[in-house]
Amino acid sequence: MRRPRSFALALTAALLAAVPTADLATTAAAQEDPLARDLGAILADPGFRGADVGLVVRRADTGEPVFGSGGARRGQPASNGKLLSSAAVLDVLGPDHRFSTTVSASGALRGGVLAGDLHLRGTGDPTVLAADYDALAAKVAGSGVRLVLGRLVGDDTWFDSVRLGTGWAWDDEPYYYNAQISALTVSPDTDYDAGTVVVRIAPGAAGAPATVTTEPPTDYVTIDSTAVTGPAGSASSVSVERRRGTNVISVRGSVPAGGAAESEWSTVEEPTGLVTSLFRDALSRHGVRVLGGTSTGATPAGARPLGEHLSMPLSRLLVPFMKLSNNMHAEILVKSAGRAAFGEGSWDAGLRAVSAKLGGLGVDAAALSLRDGSGLSRMNQVSPDQVASLLLAARGRPWFPVWYDSLPVAGASDRMVGGTLRNRMRGTPAEGNAHAKTGSLTGVSALSGYVTTAAGTPLVFSMISNNTLTSARRLEDAVVVRLAGDRDGQAPPPTTATARTEGPVDVECSWVKAC
Repeated sequence: MRRPRSFALALTAALLAAVPTADLATTAAAQEDPLARDLGAILADPGFRGADVGLVVRRADTGEPVFGSGGARRGQPASNGKLLSSAAVLDVLGPDHRFSTTVSASGALRGGVLAGDLHLRGTGDPTVLAADYDALAAKVAGSGVRLVLGRLVGDDTWFDSVRLGTGWAWDDEPYYYNAQISALTVSPDTDYDAGTVVVRIAPGAAGAPATVTTEPPTDYVTIDSTAVTGPAGSASSVSVERRRGTNVISVRGSVPAGGAAESEWSTVEEPTGLVTSLFRDALSRHGVRVLGGTSTGATPAGARPLGEHLSMPLSRLLVPFMKLSNNMHAEILVKSAGRAAFGEGSWDAGLRAVSAKLGGLGVDAAALSLRDGSGLSRMNQVSPDQVASLLLAARGRPWFPVWYDSLPVAGASDRMVGGTLRNRMRGTPAEGNAHAKTGSLTGVSALSGYVTTAAGTPLVFSMISNNTLTSARRLEDAVVVRLAGDRDGQAPPPTTATARTEGPVDVECSWVKAC
């Protein structure tokens, strides 16, 4: 039976009303625009079957929408959350912000004897190395102190005592991308992996125990090793894992005889304790003996400064932070923003400071949920529309050039240029062109940033995928390569070969040091 025309019109209207306006525009555009057609085809890939995927593309110069599908739907952003936190923190702290670490004395100093305590105070600097604490110890010795009758007091009160973020997985705690946050911390390397030590496993003779050391050298952690040296040419099977709630690091497996030493990174329990242990050792090397024990507490107002270490400015820290997607940098900066804005170095205060700045960055803070600064929390909720709006608004901020330069660059092999995109989109129009932030958790992938088309049109894009069963990187790269190669809508659809993706696919590239 033929339906009345009025019924068909009503049914069509009802169906259209059920489709989001942005997606309607995309559907209509796809009928005429090859770019929209090709992007739609990528989103329809079987790899996204059952997943929740949002993609937004806008002109960077005008803000004009180019493509939108599911852009208003919120999802877990993974490390794309660092785009929001870093931009807001730059507004709060400024690109010239530096962290200070100081040592001071309480009590009288006579004849090289300090009748009081030494106080080591941190403000969250993630770039302090063991060598920097050694230099501070030398300043103590240079001030004439030879004997401290009191204690060595670690002052980490610039931040609160909450070490781990809301919604972080407990079974990630041993691994360096999930380190504890303290205002008094130390990094073992110039990636500035604060709150960790490097565990090195060197082979001996075949069949002999492997030699295990730490960087920096310390007895703050205990190595429990059964690692052995395997035959020359055998495969390495080393595993390193800190026992939860302790500083006992278990080392298992084997390394091949004649091979290079293996390096693994491990978090520590209570980074403040690691710092005071290293500083006490450094004082001893410089001839300063501390008779009292080691404790924690606030530095007295009248304490006399003996030395200070200043970090690089935030504008420089942005490079290892964003290129390598360093989670701990994000959280330290969030707590620092809380301290600057509200006098409280906590996640709560820091996220309030971030939210207060997001409105000026084109983002409605009431329409998202941020529980940390790094994206580790499974409780974060952000939409591609919001990220794209941030990318547009950031272009008008005075700090934009350093922020833009801190983003990973597709296919750039230099680790501090390409970052987490250095093995992606090589040999495509996106290589050296796309500047974007990656993000991955199990079942979550994101890629958002800037790219210029072959026709010279600057674009911003944000793609967030949740509930995926396989890696979304191949399809993310296909989107960006298609955008980069676009000539006013005219370009061949991307292929697997064109949008080549290399490196590990189940975690953030920066979370695998060999990546």
